[in-house]
Amino acid sequence: MKEELSSVILKDITLPSGAHFDTLTQAYARYGEISADGGNVILVCHALTGSHRLAGEKREGLPEPWWEPIVGDGHAVDTRKYCVICFNNLASPYGSTSPLSKNPADGRRWAMRFPILSPRDTAFAQRAALTAMGIKNLYAVIGGSLGGMISLEHAVSFPQNTPRCALIAAPDRLYPQAIAFNSVQRQSIMGDPEWKNGDYEGAGPANGLAAARMLAMITYRSEQSFTSRYMREVARGTTNDWSGEFQVESYLHHHGEAIVKRFDANCYLYLTRMMDLHDIGTGRGGLDAAWRNFSGGRLLGLGISSDMLFPNWQVEEAVRAAAKNGVCAYYEEIESDNGHDAFLIDFDQVDDYLRSFLR
Repeated sequence: MKEELSSVILKDITLPSGAHFDTLTQAYARYGEISADGGNVILVCHALTGSHRLAGEKREGLPEPWWEPIVGDGHAVDTRKYCVICFNNLASPYGSTSPLSKNPADGRRWAMRFPILSPRDTAFAQRAALTAMGIKNLYAVIGGSLGGMISLEHAVSFPQNTPRCALIAAPDRLYPQAIAFNSVQRQSIMGDPEWKNGDYEGAGPANGLAAARMLAMITYRSEQSFTSRYMREVARGTTNDWSGEFQVESYLHHHGEAIVKRFDANCYLYLTRMMDLHDIGTGRGGLDAAWRNFSGGRLLGLGISSDMLFPNWQVEEAVRAAAKNGVCAYYEEIESDNGHDAFLIDFDQVDDYLRSFLR
């Protein structure tokens, strides 16, 4: 399977929020070939700290692929049959325009002068990039978590070009508890003295970013998962003094240290705020009106039984609202103790549901 990594440069673009860019870069990965009639393109949208690299070999200096068991020859998203495209989300540090980029107006890094963007903005920029690539219609759009929110915006914003949408582990609007989790993560970063109002150099607020990721990891897994893996196991030392550490603490510290090595703190701030702004009903007269935009389309809502971040009932609720407003919508569920991350772990179930959906 061939992986093509490239980018689209968009000029003089204004997004739905009013954010204007003289120049906007959309990095992307492409797998498989576009059919003669152009009707085999599947767009996959990635999650918070993911990237456009769905599959392929590990390559130095590039983010690691994250959905290789799902995308590729013979997998559910079969690259022998489909042309698969994934854009790096705006505000992400992996090649698309973000707080790390230079503002062409003054040559300075955007940092916290970058505009706050929503999933709708991101979908509109991706649609503009697809148009620039000569791609008018999609066969389907698929996304999980933040990627699911962006996928859903593709469906309700461009229904004439997007007949199918797979919404995985994501609601049709963000609920207060998820916003609360995001807010605490941002406070961890912004409270770090090394953040310097976003104008840091080098590693920047490493401790704050690590703590933010540690909290996030708690929301990505379930109590069952932590209990079965760690219970009260001690990783090192004795917990009767501060040199000791429980195994679950060691797990969280590992992920905190890992995110600092591969991600940018300002980007993390903007992407969590992007998630907060998710509500397909905003500016459209409410949820029902938004779903009616996609009437006649086909929706798979795929929930996760143990998801504490975006509980399964939120995905079911979205499916019911879609069906009530004319969408051919149905719900399936990943049975797993792995929590929100199950769509990145329980590949056999994800593969089965997507195979059926894409048929």
